Amino acid sequence: MPTYEMPILLRIMNKVDYSRVLRRMADTIFETGGIIRKIENWGEKQLPCKASSHGKVHREAGYFFFCFDVPPTSLMKLSDEFNRDIDVIRTRIYKQNPIESNEECTLEQELLPPAYRPSILKLLEEGRRKKKHEFKYNSGLDYYPFQ
Repeated sequence: MPTYEMPILLRIMNKVDYSRVLRRMADTIFETGGIIRKIENWGEKQLPCKASSHGKVHREAGYFFFCFDVPPTSLMKLSDEFNRDIDVIRTRIYKQNPIESNEECTLEQELLPPAYRPSILKLLEEGRRKKKHEFKYNSGLDYYPFQ
């Protein structure tokens, strides 16, 4: 089963109501054969722009984040179920891309000061090789007249 991420915006409620809504959402994921990896609370914040949901206009929301595994065939059912919930302002489900790193990092390299790390040295060398931008006067004169 692939791993999915779901940021959720919930209407402003007290902690008990938040727990009921999150429990309801978790039960829906479990009913479809999913596994929840983590749930994060990002706090209550102002929305960047007002959002209309279920006939009400919201200017702030409680931000939460679910990370879960679920069969791909049940994504539409989950999305439909969450969008019909009156406590949910907005939700989206994204497939989590696994982080692929081909660089090996050792503790000795991490303990070095940044100026001595191989990755930083490589960036510094690349910056030195780049051609510096020269300022060109657009006056048509061969000298700078404002000295």
